Amino acid sequence: MVSQFVSVEDVPLLGDLGFDFPEGTHAVGRLDGLSEGLLLLTTNKRVTKLLFEGERPHRRTYLVRVLGRITEDKVEQLRNGVTISVRGSGDYVTAGCEVALLHEPPNLPAHQLELNPYIAHSWLQITLCEGKRHQVRNMVRAVGHECRRLIRTAIEDMELGDLAPGCVREVEDEVFFGKLKIENWR
Repeated sequence: MVSQFVSVEDVPLLGDLGFDFPEGTHAVGRLDGLSEGLLLLTTNKRVTKLLFEGERPHRRTYLVRVLGRITEDKVEQLRNGVTISVRGSGDYVTAGCEVALLHEPPNLPAHQLELNPYIAHSWLQITLCEGKRHQVRNMVRAVGHECRRLIRTAIEDMELGDLAPGCVREVEDEVFFGKLKIENWR
């Protein structure tokens, strides 16, 4: 599913979820067609500007399954920043970020591109405060690994939790802006 309501391509869209979204609903940030997880939807046109163009950068956390066993040296490279290619801008050195090597995360929903469990893989949790196009995928590629699954689990304190794929949870404005750490939203 792509994180939009209309597309010229024949792809699953947000409107296909069967939820009665209010007029003017839009996605805050995006997930590409191969990514999954937390997607914020709102009718407040100021949210994107407040969240991504504000004075304080906002943290985004991802679970990342990579092909092969990743070493602690490569994890440290990711933490310190790596050089990635950004379409239209050339090379870019990513800012330092938090990276943890994980065991298999519990209670993950099945995925159509799930790897054979006998093929070596690693799970990472990456938290960063910037969002270049396909940044997480490009970061793990820069240290020699292929991203096989990418799940956004949180934006600031707004967490995916146990929300199943394709489900929608409504959140009151005070909670929404509080968890996103956005002040002066009114």
